[in-house]
Amino acid sequence: MMDNLSSATEFCLLGFPGSQELHYILFAIFFFFYSVTLLGNMVIIMIVCVDKRLQSPMYFFLGNLSLLEILVTTTIVPLMLWGLLLPGKQTISLTGCIAQLFLYLSLGTTEFAVLGAMAVDRYVAVCNPLRYSVIMNSRTCIWVVMVSWLFGFLSEIWPVYATFQFTFCESNLLDHFYCDRGQLLQLSCNETLLTEFILFLMAVFIIVGSLIPTIVSYTYIISTILKIPSASGRRKAFSTCASHFTFVVIGYGTCLFLYVKPKQTQAAEYNRVASLLVSVVTPFLNPFIFTLRNDKVKESLRDGMKRCCLFFRD
Repeated sequence: MMDNLSSATEFCLLGFPGSQELHYILFAIFFFFYSVTLLGNMVIIMIVCVDKRLQSPMYFFLGNLSLLEILVTTTIVPLMLWGLLLPGKQTISLTGCIAQLFLYLSLGTTEFAVLGAMAVDRYVAVCNPLRYSVIMNSRTCIWVVMVSWLFGFLSEIWPVYATFQFTFCESNLLDHFYCDRGQLLQLSCNETLLTEFILFLMAVFIIVGSLIPTIVSYTYIISTILKIPSASGRRKAFSTCASHFTFVVIGYGTCLFLYVKPKQTQAAEYNRVASLLVSVVTPFLNPFIFTLRNDKVKESLRDGMKRCCLFFRD
């Protein structure tokens, strides 16, 4: 325990409970997940940049989403892996803790904004295809992405500032594998109820606010698809949205589970599982969702592999 008149200048991350043997097993599993996440999302970014068939708004947004997935998981996972290898507690400075939490929340918020933009893009493509190239031109797409990134980082300045305005005098032990906001608030010796409620409202605004254009877009998309007379036409129209819709269900589901709750200071086990879903599992699934369910991406990957084989044969 710390002196009640002082505040923590560094935190000890307790990480995962269990024996060192279990930690080595978890390290192997999460290292595999992290490696596949980096490789898969980097491949998506590369083919979107190189393949002319993928030079469209949908894949431009997908490239940004893959970049965000790489950054989100890299903010959390390397420190987590290091903690699994080292026996005992993993320390992080107050500055490092602030930076980690700010980057994690900012990148996550930016991802929600990009997902909302992707939903609107799919709405225009399905419901207004003749004007698609006019509405979703390159200038509009770049502007939307820039605003998404700006909104993501600016919107999280106050929540992170408010979190670290408290005096952490209860302890400096964080029962988590990263600087989780809920665990930080538990260490405060100040009254946090009002701040927690404001943070809850902001989480609702950000997550539900970006979910509204997605719900509205898919309502119109489904309505339009059902009016297509042929089964093959309906299947083709829905295939252009299936990957994004799957990712939205997984991404929003896990984040609603983690952040949209009035009480930020939940049990450590609850936060650990939910955080793993957001920072490890969802970025890992992203390349599979957008490659296995997208014919153009699969075709581009096949062509790329053929070129690599020919290059190495020569």
